[in-house]
Amino acid sequence: MSIDINNESGLEADSPGLVRLATYALRELRIHPQAELSILLVDEDTMSAYHEKYMGEPGPTDVLSFPMDELRPPGDGDEPPEGLLGDIVLCPAVTARQATTHGRTPDEEAEYLLVHGLLHLLGFDHAEPEEKAEMFGLKDKIIAGWALARPDKDSTTGGGSRR
Repeated sequence: MSIDINNESGLEADSPGLVRLATYALRELRIHPQAELSILLVDEDTMSAYHEKYMGEPGPTDVLSFPMDELRPPGDGDEPPEGLLGDIVLCPAVTARQATTHGRTPDEEAEYLLVHGLLHLLGFDHAEPEEKAEMFGLKDKIIAGWALARPDKDSTTGGGSRR
């Protein structure tokens, strides 16, 4: 996988951890190993500008996804798709604020939203109840698998390390 991450937010973030999670999620979804993904961490002003320009909504949001080649997870027996996945834009200031509301640490919230954004890049949506059930079920499965597989998992507690 080619995963580029750029932190322009001015805040500290676990960039290597986000790349490891994205790599794990893409493998779980059977996306081609040569697929390309870009992750951008931005400040609230930049996210507000993106949110208004591309979604017509005021103020900052937590995550935006910009698909490129409209790749989809392969069906059983199909070859994994290759190409440009697109860009995921995260706003660490927003994710940190909303983390406690969702019962997560700021790092866990960023991970959750990264997978959410990745699924949007792959064509998943949550506008309809059936779509939401599929997308959120898959997101929960990936996050649960990551909790067990993550390389920085603390073997004495079974939990992941948080920085």
